Amino acid sequence: MATLNPEKAQPNVSTASNTAFKKQLNKVYGFYTGGFVAFVVVLAVLEQMGLNRDWIGFIFLLATIGLYAGIGIMSRTTDAAEYYVAGRRVPAVYNGMATGADWMSAASFIGMAGTLYLTGYSGLAFIMGWTGGYVLVALFLAPYLRKFGQFTIPDFLGERYGGNLPRFIGIVAAILCSFTYVVAQIYGVGIITTRLTGVAFEIGIFLGLAGILVCSFLGGMRAVTWTQVAQYIILIIAYLIPVVWLSVKQTSVPVPQLVYGYQMEKVTAKEAQLIADPGEQAVRKVYADRAAALAEKLKNPGPALAADRAAAEKKVADLRAGTAPVAELQAAEKALAAMPKDEAAAVKAWTAAKTAAEAKDKPLGGMPRHGQIFAGDPNGDQKAKDTYDTSRRNFLALIFCLMVGTAALPHILMRYYTTPSVKEARDSVTWSLFFIFLLYFTAPALAVLVKYEMFNNVVGSSFQNLPFWISAWNKVDPTLLSVADLNKDGILQFGEITIGGDIVVLATPAIGGLPYVVSGLVAAGGLAAALSTADGLLLTIANALSHDLYYKMIDPNAPTARRVMLSKILLLIVALAAAAVASQKPADILFLVSAAFSFAAAAFFPALVLGIFWKRATGIAASLGMVAGLGVTLYYMVTTQPWMRGVFGVTSPIELWWGIQPISAGLFGVPIGFAVIILVSLFTPAPDKKTQELVEHVRYPELRGTAARTA
Repeated sequence: MATLNPEKAQPNVSTASNTAFKKQLNKVYGFYTGGFVAFVVVLAVLEQMGLNRDWIGFIFLLATIGLYAGIGIMSRTTDAAEYYVAGRRVPAVYNGMATGADWMSAASFIGMAGTLYLTGYSGLAFIMGWTGGYVLVALFLAPYLRKFGQFTIPDFLGERYGGNLPRFIGIVAAILCSFTYVVAQIYGVGIITTRLTGVAFEIGIFLGLAGILVCSFLGGMRAVTWTQVAQYIILIIAYLIPVVWLSVKQTSVPVPQLVYGYQMEKVTAKEAQLIADPGEQAVRKVYADRAAALAEKLKNPGPALAADRAAAEKKVADLRAGTAPVAELQAAEKALAAMPKDEAAAVKAWTAAKTAAEAKDKPLGGMPRHGQIFAGDPNGDQKAKDTYDTSRRNFLALIFCLMVGTAALPHILMRYYTTPSVKEARDSVTWSLFFIFLLYFTAPALAVLVKYEMFNNVVGSSFQNLPFWISAWNKVDPTLLSVADLNKDGILQFGEITIGGDIVVLATPAIGGLPYVVSGLVAAGGLAAALSTADGLLLTIANALSHDLYYKMIDPNAPTARRVMLSKILLLIVALAAAAVASQKPADILFLVSAAFSFAAAAFFPALVLGIFWKRATGIAASLGMVAGLGVTLYYMVTTQPWMRGVFGVTSPIELWWGIQPISAGLFGVPIGFAVIILVSLFTPAPDKKTQELVEHVRYPELRGTAARTA
């Protein structure tokens, strides 16, 4: 078996050299932070002097991407250790900051507060799961993986389990979960770039893609690391400024994390008022009537479709014959063109519309009350009790999947290969938790403060005087934000607002009445979050193909320069493929991200943990365990998640296992993975003595085995 310490190929960096390097980093990033703050202040002054909003958006986009490109160019390298693990000389605090940026994906930055806004208490499962996952990383994985000393997770699997089969399955699993995750990041990049520049969503995706590539293409992990540190500084400043402003505006206290409970009491009281409001009830009646009408159409869809088409054609003909306004005629023609093409398409469209109308025919437009712990009622009738139990079960299942998935994500675990020592790897997990905590402790406060703002300053506004940001976001994507005067009273009711969670954070500055430069700052922060995670994910995929597949399995004698160049080419190909998928808007960001966590949890966590802590685990057992866990997870998603059912052409009725939603499919894959690895290991020959000594040595360094040495 190959020695498990690639560091032997390069001299150890001395403590004095590490200290000097860290001091230099402190100086560089200190100047960088001050310069960025000054840049924002200058833009704010220019806005007050009349600088156009479009120019502010372009300046933020070009300046930040130009900055990241500069770091990427300065960090270019062809050295394998630098390209794959940043030379293993990243100090713990900076690795923690880079990990925080790598972790603060579009889902965390953009989607987290939006999810809490839309779902209330149940959204806390994401915070609890993702934060708890880093505890598992610190306890079970990061320091031990660092001791093994590989470049990638498939590399570890191949070396620990002694063969190409575990390595190859690890490559497939790493590509699957990373590609799913990166599609979500590029989708977020498209939303932000479109908002900043006003270009079409599809064009925005490829503009943002240029920013992703310049960060990782030239310098690999070295460039990604130092870019991610810069990106974290931008994203945390961007996230905190609006929420601190809202806190001061509403409570005069600049610490939102401490006062949002007080605001939540007001939100709860306002929710009760809105539920009883006659205007809101009139809106619900419109949705109820709409759902009833769609139900009637579905009883006999063929004639109903023909009648609708005839009515639409007559309307267009009448408008053309008369002197109707051009806008009205264009709207009628657009409605006619958008009609279902055949009966099957009509049934699909009407069923989806009926479901949406039924959801809106509920208090608060179908949103749960913010402080409601679970749906249903444990003290109600049997249906209410069942709903409560199912809601609680899904809450716990989601926490489990996110915790275990966090601990098994390849692009996160790769970060702990970059530290100078095992101790620094463990310390960097602590720093990661701290930097992530700054955002996650703030997200619940942001959700409550924005909801308070919406209830008190947006709902009840005249449709003639709606805030500018509503029309601006409607132009970006009507599915993200739309309003309609359904009860024709000229006043905006809460039930007349359809808002997607993906824009809550990005729209917060405008909702709070802040200058547009802060909106640009927040968009730049969201872009930094999406770019930083996309960089890490693309690098994970490219390295799995170039290092683990090509170098380790196909051509072990390939020179370093060829391996690095191949990784760069593959990175470009994968990036373009992910952008093409993201441009189709396959699903919401949160589902795509959560799917990636379930894939990672089922595929990697059992094999990694047992590989570290159980020397009896065998290669064939690990291979079968990864396939079984991943297979069950994927099967459950394909048969229960609407978008994936459409992709794979599944038409059978949806059957949830114990009521568990597809977002938590990893709940079934993880225990199956553990069971298969344990059982098969017990019935197959034990690993060789050298491997068992190595596992003991990694766990217990005081046992000086001859198979390896501490990294």
